[in-house]
Amino acid sequence: MVVAGGGAAQAASCNLTTGPYQRQVEQFLGRPVDGRQSAADCTAIRSFQASRGITPAQGYAGPLTWQTMNTMLAQRAAGRTPNKAGNCPTNRGRIACVDLTRQLSWIQDGATLKYGPVPVRTGKDGTETRTGLKKIYYRSINHWSTIYKVSMPYSQFFDGGIAFHSTTKSMWNPPGSGGCVNMRPADAKEYWNMLGKGEDVYVYGRKPGT
Repeated sequence: MVVAGGGAAQAASCNLTTGPYQRQVEQFLGRPVDGRQSAADCTAIRSFQASRGITPAQGYAGPLTWQTMNTMLAQRAAGRTPNKAGNCPTNRGRIACVDLTRQLSWIQDGATLKYGPVPVRTGKDGTETRTGLKKIYYRSINHWSTIYKVSMPYSQFFDGGIAFHSTTKSMWNPPGSGGCVNMRPADAKEYWNMLGKGEDVYVYGRKPGT
């Protein structure tokens, strides 16, 4: 089978060492599960890593790759009932929920899901997205960060300098944000259209790796 982006250059950069999460990664990718790294395993893992912005993309089944896959499995399991456990308040009307553990966000009105759930990229170790009940206090559709010198479209600030905003980075790009809740452009735009100043945001859980 020919894998996109394959060839001698890709093969040469593959790490053929069996990783500590070899079996789990093989199963996630639909590879034969034997717990031993092969050239084909390495190519498949490396392709997964490259498409998610995981570095180094060398095909090694290490902790970060499995952590990403495990989070993706939790997101899939959430389906259309992300608040099944009732962690995000249902007695405040419209609210944006952010689950750091599953790296998921959604908008609900009472117990009714209005948008999402969608993957997000939250604060890295040392600049974690703070938990608790917040309110959107400032919105800036074409925001420019004077701290990070980057564009932050559809910014909705809800906790000091922490905001929902669009990014072109993968939601899986490690190690995470400076505290903001990064979103894919289409999702950030929908949040902008559906939320407003004064609306509630509830952040809970703990991001894997922090």
